[in-house]
Amino acid sequence: MKLLEGKVAVITGAARGIGKAIAIKFAEQGADIAFTDLVRNDDMINLEKELEEMGIKAKGYASDASNFEGSQKTIDAVIEDFGRIDALVNNAGITRDTLLMRMTEDQWDLVIKVNLKSVFNMTKATQKYMLKQRSGSIINMSSVVGVSGNAGQSNYSASKAGIIGFTKSVAKELGARNIRSNAVAPGFIITEMTAQIPEKAREEWIKIIPMKRGGTPEDVANTCIYLASDLSSYVSGQVIHVCGAMNT
Repeated sequence: MKLLEGKVAVITGAARGIGKAIAIKFAEQGADIAFTDLVRNDDMINLEKELEEMGIKAKGYASDASNFEGSQKTIDAVIEDFGRIDALVNNAGITRDTLLMRMTEDQWDLVIKVNLKSVFNMTKATQKYMLKQRSGSIINMSSVVGVSGNAGQSNYSASKAGIIGFTKSVAKELGARNIRSNAVAPGFIITEMTAQIPEKAREEWIKIIPMKRGGTPEDVANTCIYLASDLSSYVSGQVIHVCGAMNT
């Protein structure tokens, strides 16, 4: 039997990158997939078709996870379409990297809103259905820089550190109802986002990784499979680093 057979997963920010890899890996393990991104474009439509061809039910939703009311409506629509939610993967995120002395208020506010408030919005919208089910797994995408910090990323680091505190609090609040909450902290993962980093900077990052390579979106997705499945039925309130031993 596949690890996620019969489960329904919601994945935010899933039209590309890590979110897309998670959607595909979850589908391979038998989960039906509801996924979101800001707009219904070719990326969303193509992923929807790719997932359906794998023999599972899939639907993409144009939704801004950083919008409170919009998140509520999206989750209500998922319940109407799929009937239940077994796993929520809060993956939506952005960067606006710059040194603090140059950072604008807008750059700070936008990163906190998209990265951290979205996790609150989607978790709050989903929890009422998981509470009725008395089961569920919430998986929040943090980062190694949310643990250790990083120069030029004070806004991003703060948002990802906030996710860790939120994750641990939710685990304690909802544990009695068999709802688990965990965070994944990726390190240097090769995606469209990290491709924008200058090549010399990427090489410097890889030098400090003991495994001497960047991670792949699939490396992160495989960890999410574990957290969404019954294999991790007694794992909650934890931060799992997927970083090639960069943070130990």
